[in-house]
Amino acid sequence: MELFFDLIFVAAVAQVGEPLIEEYTPAGLFRYAFLFVLIWWAWSGHTAYVTRFDHDDLPNRLLVLLQCFIAAVMAANAKDALDSRSSAGFGAAYAGMRIVLVAQYLRARRVRETRALTTRYATGFGVAAMVWLVSALLDAPARYWLWALALAIDFATPWLAVAHTRRFPPDASHYPERFGLFTIILLGEFIAAVMRGIESQEEWSVPAASTAFAGMAFAFILRWWYFDVAGGADRRHGRFDLWQYAHLPMFLGIAVAGVGFERTIAHAGGETWMLCVGCAVLTASIAAIGGTSGAPGRQVAGQVGLSIAMTGLAGAAGHLPGVVVVILLLGMVCSQTLLGNQPSATAARRLAA
Repeated sequence: MELFFDLIFVAAVAQVGEPLIEEYTPAGLFRYAFLFVLIWWAWSGHTAYVTRFDHDDLPNRLLVLLQCFIAAVMAANAKDALDSRSSAGFGAAYAGMRIVLVAQYLRARRVRETRALTTRYATGFGVAAMVWLVSALLDAPARYWLWALALAIDFATPWLAVAHTRRFPPDASHYPERFGLFTIILLGEFIAAVMRGIESQEEWSVPAASTAFAGMAFAFILRWWYFDVAGGADRRHGRFDLWQYAHLPMFLGIAVAGVGFERTIAHAGGETWMLCVGCAVLTASIAAIGGTSGAPGRQVAGQVGLSIAMTGLAGAAGHLPGVVVVILLLGMVCSQTLLGNQPSATAARRLAA
């Protein structure tokens, strides 16, 4: 059921990303990032709940089914500009997602030890949901102000209950596993974007073929780095907050980079500077996730340094062929992964002993 739930949300991410393929610009990226944050926050809120309160009765399954349907409604209203009525419908659907989560937390109030936690979450998310609903009745720009207020309440709610969440954190094994599953599915969307770029080629050229291979290799290296080197889906022993929030730019970077590779394969060029920035954000996030898993500071610093170099590459990307840019990006992410794969001095001494 959890995997089915995740698939629904990644399908929503794909739907939100369709306009980005045509409008791969800062304005298009801003619109996409805003809607992506809402989808991720809705998914993350549900995931934190189900990994903290492990019950699988019929009412909970019906509530999960309702959330899946609401996610589909969000996706159906995700293709137009932020000042459109469909975007107002997206906000209203997100409010419905929050109302369902509030109902789940109210059900969990019968667990006496966590009653303070569930009350704070139900109150904060409930207030935010009401603001989201009111915003759907307004036109831009008044709607934007209510969106900002509602999003601030949404993100502030977990911090207002931080003392209780640290006493009763999500399951240390199950919660990271869910994030790992979501990562795998998003990497699948990355591969699908590369495939669409390949499909667009009627007559193959060496640059297009090289770019397509580099895109596939990039996804392969990312999977290796996240799971095997950074330990992103491993059992957590602390720093849950940093680890969780570092996934947001990582997930966003995977999606933006996937579209960038698709466009570069299809056009043998394009807005490669945005691809470089997306890859920089993505790789810096994985480095941060690795740092929460106990990676040595010098390795993390080296990985972040290469992410900064990717940002620097964005400035020169407009003067370089697309194939050169993606090969340089692939070389950097390979270097970051191999750097993180080096055993620390302590580990080396332990192996020698």
